[in-house]
Amino acid sequence: MHIKQLSVFLEDRSGRLTELTRILAVNDINITALSVAETADYGIVRMVVGRPELAKDVLEKAGFSIGLTDVVCINMPDQPGSLYNILEILTNNSINVDYMYAFSNNDVALAVIRSADIQRVTEVLEKNRLKLLSQSDIYQL
Repeated sequence: MHIKQLSVFLEDRSGRLTELTRILAVNDINITALSVAETADYGIVRMVVGRPELAKDVLEKAGFSIGLTDVVCINMPDQPGSLYNILEILTNNSINVDYMYAFSNNDVALAVIRSADIQRVTEVLEKNRLKLLSQSDIYQL
């Protein structure tokens, strides 16, 4: 089971991230996870939202360059070794992680993982009885 992640390319100028979040707020789109990476000329905002298709539409209409990417979101215990156990399973199955970001709250930790073969990641993790979140799970967070 995989979910959709938005990748937003932002010009390196003051207020652009504020504008992005304003547009989502006025359209009642909740951000569940967010990561910002920078280069010399622009930033890449990767985020998981409850309604990715709507977010893509409203942001594109506002002039943002958007990509939708399949990722896996794993629910794991918020304790030492949880992430290691997941990464060890992927490594033992020769799966490379392109990038990831993780966060925790109230004894629950979530990790968003992107790999070239997201379907294989899904199959391997589900086979190992790990809890993967669906898009509807994200919408309810």
